[in-house]
Amino acid sequence: MAKIRDVAVIVGSLRKESLNRKVARTLIAQAPEPLKLEIVEIGQLPLYNQDFEAGEPAPASYAPFRDRVRRADGVIFVTPEYNRSVPGGLKNAIDVGSRPYGHSVWSGKPGAVISVSPSAIGGFGANHHLRQSCVFLDILMLQQPEMYIGGADKLFDEAGQLVNESTREYLAKFLRAYAAWVERILA
Repeated sequence: MAKIRDVAVIVGSLRKESLNRKVARTLIAQAPEPLKLEIVEIGQLPLYNQDFEAGEPAPASYAPFRDRVRRADGVIFVTPEYNRSVPGGLKNAIDVGSRPYGHSVWSGKPGAVISVSPSAIGGFGANHHLRQSCVFLDILMLQQPEMYIGGADKLFDEAGQLVNESTREYLAKFLRAYAAWVERILA
């Protein structure tokens, strides 16, 4: 039996019923063994300020967030696109986890990005912008399959359940590739 791989799922949208959160919940429900996916919340994180490293006390919410991501074997980002980039809350969470310099919780983790949007291009700009940050953070990013989910506002029923079978298959293909990537990196 393969070792359980704990994966932190970071949802870029803070809205409780966002399309991105619905995709994250679908991933959790579909995750194959040995992956165990869990959403790690970011909405409680105050804006990062380097003064917290220079003697001012850091916000109390930073430590549990950093500890949770540090314990994870891998990370999947599920993000919308805001102005051709990632939402501010997601960027803030990345910054909180990467500091203080030299103590990043992200380094060496197998990672992946899924961008989700009601638009046709599926958050392409956010996906690639986030990948650039992940390279600097030493997150070992899954390259294929690339995951852009467009038209996401038409993929779920009123209960938030994915009703589009081709998207379900697309996510299953992604999860299989990510599981193999995690094993390759952590072997």
